[in-house]
Amino acid sequence: MDFKPAKKLGFGLMRMPLIDKTNDADVDVAQVSEMVDMFLERGFTYFDTAWMYNGFNSENVARQALVERHPRESFTLATKLHAGFINSKDDRDKVFNEQLKKTGAGYFDYYLIHGIEGGMYQKYEELDCFNWLLDKKKEGLVRHAGFSFHDTPQLLDEILTKHPEMEFVQLQINYLDWESEWVHSRECYEVAVKHGKPVIVMEPVKGGTLAKLPAEAEKLFRDKDESMSIPSWAIRFVASLDNVMVVLSGMSSIAQMDNNTAYMQDFRPLSEDEKQLCFKAADIINSQIAIPCTGCSYCTEGCPMKIAIPKYFSLYNENMREDMEEKGWTINFSNYGNLVSSGFGKASDCIACGQCEGVCPQHLPIIDNLKKVAGHFEH
Repeated sequence: MDFKPAKKLGFGLMRMPLIDKTNDADVDVAQVSEMVDMFLERGFTYFDTAWMYNGFNSENVARQALVERHPRESFTLATKLHAGFINSKDDRDKVFNEQLKKTGAGYFDYYLIHGIEGGMYQKYEELDCFNWLLDKKKEGLVRHAGFSFHDTPQLLDEILTKHPEMEFVQLQINYLDWESEWVHSRECYEVAVKHGKPVIVMEPVKGGTLAKLPAEAEKLFRDKDESMSIPSWAIRFVASLDNVMVVLSGMSSIAQMDNNTAYMQDFRPLSEDEKQLCFKAADIINSQIAIPCTGCSYCTEGCPMKIAIPKYFSLYNENMREDMEEKGWTINFSNYGNLVSSGFGKASDCIACGQCEGVCPQHLPIIDNLKKVAGHFEH
């Protein structure tokens, strides 16, 4: 049975616009509602949320902005079960039932075992989550079962061989990570294709990294087609891949929604020359990026010192692209101070507990990177 949405763009309810910029849970529901309306009016249907997105408020926003305002058959909704929030078989149902309550959706069109990597995979197997998910499908509470994944192509092959009943897989794919030795975008994609599993793409713009490029990389795209926005190249790159059924974009403004839905309505795959242009841009970006953080914020929920890890890494990356010897000071020093004064812990407040590194999908050495940030902004 073909269960792919008619249009390839999905709305990721993960980086929604905020009223209080320092509080991820304080979502601007009115603006999200406008975005939802535009998305549906232009023929798109796929919405993606999860238990802990936007400070555990994303599923509530899905109910307010989408479920309570539009006919249930007019959209498809995906959410996920994350190993970090279950410790027993009973916990699986507790989370699932609360998700049904929070979203008010009645059932989930797509349900994912969330963020599988080595350690989490063992837990999912120990708690029999794959069979549990199939039971939810039999009960009619889930239409399609799959999982999202952050690990090696070898582990992905092992899981898909053991669990052929999984209908799709969600992978981090973008032109910057295509040949990454940490993310393995291309290799994982090829494993999914080998197993005949449709792919949902997450992080196509790598948390905004591929929206704001070094001038040299941006010029490549501008010279090729001035009419296309810089982020559009990243989204169209992954949407051009065979076997990709949905590309998720964590849109955080009406302007982003307008732009993305405009060029994805009548999607035209990139030519081979255009794909090569993306790889050239990747080489330029990789030569300048200091910390390859996607800003997913998985690391911040359990941080005992309330350190704004992704925000600090973003500021640090921006400064590393500057000629700091010449400038000496940038607005990012003030931005860093403003974040600290608004209640976030300083980078130097890190107690090296390791909680953040245990949940980082990119497997970043966060503790060491925080030391770099502290040395840069707190000297």
